[in-house]
Amino acid sequence: MIKINHETNQVIPPKNWFIRLISNTALQVLLAIIAGVLVGHFNPPLGVKMEIVGKSFINIIKVFIGPIIFLTIVLGISSIGDLKKVGRVGIKALLYFEVVTTLSLALGLFVAYFLKPGAIDIAGLTAKDPSAYTNKTTEFSWINFFLSNFTLQVLVVGILSGFIISHLNKREKIVEVLDNVSQFVFKMLKYVMYLAPIGAFGGMAFAVGKFGIQTLLPLGKLMLCMYLAMGLFVFIVLGLILRYYKINIWNFLKYIKEELLIVLATSSSEPALPSLINKLEKLGCSKSVVGLVVPTGYSFNLDGTSIYLSMAVMFIAQLYKVPLSFTEMISIIGILMITSKGAAGVTGSGFIVLASTLTAIHKIPIEGLAFLLGVDKFMSEARAITNIIGNGVATIVIAKSEKEFVQPQVKNL
Repeated sequence: MIKINHETNQVIPPKNWFIRLISNTALQVLLAIIAGVLVGHFNPPLGVKMEIVGKSFINIIKVFIGPIIFLTIVLGISSIGDLKKVGRVGIKALLYFEVVTTLSLALGLFVAYFLKPGAIDIAGLTAKDPSAYTNKTTEFSWINFFLSNFTLQVLVVGILSGFIISHLNKREKIVEVLDNVSQFVFKMLKYVMYLAPIGAFGGMAFAVGKFGIQTLLPLGKLMLCMYLAMGLFVFIVLGLILRYYKINIWNFLKYIKEELLIVLATSSSEPALPSLINKLEKLGCSKSVVGLVVPTGYSFNLDGTSIYLSMAVMFIAQLYKVPLSFTEMISIIGILMITSKGAAGVTGSGFIVLASTLTAIHKIPIEGLAFLLGVDKFMSEARAITNIIGNGVATIVIAKSEKEFVQPQVKNL
């Protein structure tokens, strides 16, 4: 029987250890991932059919993304009523994003340069047709980027709406209504998250069933190098940033473990976005900072994607034995700083960005993309996990620097 503390309105953990264990969301998702891997490996046709299960869960979560971003930012800004402060937070966030993503690009390049994941025989690799991406190598356009990025559109509408509401005479009543709506939306999201293990099972069963674990073997070195680079970035770069603000990276990761497991199973950071917003607010970040930084970060702070892009360029260069000077490697980072901004909001955008980058370099064969297509699905989990961790850290940094961080409601962080 579930007991509730009516003073705090929180569920009282059951005394029975077994009941407490099986009611743990993170454990349920982890078991679902294991079950998905087993089904996909031993019964691939059934695993492929589970795609609808994983996609359905993601589609349900996507319904919440727009309303939650809009309500969070509107309530945050309408309580501030200061557009200058909003602008300051936005500029500070963008500067932070640029510095950290440049570090991630350099780290990916550095790891690939020394460990040489591309120093293997092309004859032993499986190549797929990359024309679907190479034919789309158009120049980066900020207009197209904005029009194809739903979270960025909602962010802009939310900022404008929040500023307008903050100057209305009946601001308090409007804010009260929106706050009630926000609480209702988060309550509905809480119920939907009970489906997370089912969605995790479907996503993992499909990935393993369609692509097969055996596809990892020929490019195992690339996989290991990329996971190593992302581990170094999370625990050293982001770890040191959080340590400066007296927060332990391990404790932060444990705090968002449910979100990380969902991202791992679905290969997308979007399903965890609404829940991440809720947890960062409970952690102590103000609603206005969370509403501004998280959606913007999903468009501009793709640390995991940046590591992957720079490493993939080096991998293809090594695969075709194309020597790169130090100056050329710096140029690659510079080009990726621009082209990587188009890696959000479009399906297959990572390959389109890679194709655009290789085209701009004029030295590395674009056909090398064909060898990455087979294992991209298994690398997307690491990219998405690193992206969501990076955005969580960015929100804490901006909230702390703006003195918009209150005493955390979470212990042992």
